[in-house]
Amino acid sequence: MTNMSWKRIKLNFTGSLKVKFSGRSRALKRIEEYAVKGTYPVIVIYGPEGCGKTALFKQAIEVFRAYDYAVVHINPLAESKEEKLITSKEVKQLLMEIPEPFEPPIKLISIAIEILYKAVKRRLKKRIALLADDVFQAIGLNQAETLVKKLLNMIEYPSINYEKIAILVASSEGASRERIGRHRWASIKALWNIDKEGFLELYNQIPGDKPDFNHIWKWTGGNPGILARLYESKWNVESIVDELIRTRNITKLIKTLNNTERKLLEETINNPDTLWEHLHQKEAQNLLNKLIERNLIIEIYDRDPQAWIDIPPPEKDPNLGIGKYIAWQTPLHKKAVEKTLKTTK
Repeated sequence: MTNMSWKRIKLNFTGSLKVKFSGRSRALKRIEEYAVKGTYPVIVIYGPEGCGKTALFKQAIEVFRAYDYAVVHINPLAESKEEKLITSKEVKQLLMEIPEPFEPPIKLISIAIEILYKAVKRRLKKRIALLADDVFQAIGLNQAETLVKKLLNMIEYPSINYEKIAILVASSEGASRERIGRHRWASIKALWNIDKEGFLELYNQIPGDKPDFNHIWKWTGGNPGILARLYESKWNVESIVDELIRTRNITKLIKTLNNTERKLLEETINNPDTLWEHLHQKEAQNLLNKLIERNLIIEIYDRDPQAWIDIPPPEKDPNLGIGKYIAWQTPLHKKAVEKTLKTTK
């Protein structure tokens, strides 16, 4: 069963540019499956920063609406108040009943649940969906497991009589993946950068003079967040690389490495699977954890389509920094580390 009454939405790509949601056909089909059946357990989606998790959730609002859901999307790390909590229009009036402020971040979860429960109690909707974006980063790793268990309780032990419920949580916080995954509370799905066809669709919506698509693909690996930053910087690749070096504190990371760890990192530039191949060494384990904590690389556990909400990355692509088991989040993340290694003793 599918319902194609929803349309692809317009999104803020940068402060001055809106684009139509591009690609992700397989992911949207999976969202429709969740809308038809509801979710059990909680669905937790992991992917590189800037890969489009927030955009997918905003598009998912329209998909769930088409299946008659009341929807609340929260994003504690959003810059504007309006983006921190978004509701489907059918229940927007319920948001007006909630006193501000929407802080601390954990309070957003309670507000979202309150709105959805009111929607059912007042018979506005019988189906409810909660889309929680970047909450693990906002509340801290120590609270992530508790939050997922709380959300699972909404599914297993509901305090209201809803017809269906869907709960999706998105995160780029790789360090929490293992902690969440060791419980039965969540089903973990991975999300990679946009595939080449969908990324070309996005690229074609960017106005003005721009580099050849193949160059942009080589820099971004299909990451729309990096593409937006390149557009805003007037395609200044080095400025984005330097920004990554600053924001990820890569210089400090490299200065703390011992000789063995540094050699492993140098080898990882050209072969990200180096760390996987040396995982029996304590130094490789430590370095892997440090790179994951800084959102520089991501582990790829398998490429079974059931483990991915969209199309998984290729089996290997050295040009994009993708190995079989480990990948750089984007080619520019790899370039940032490589540049720092050359300039840091």
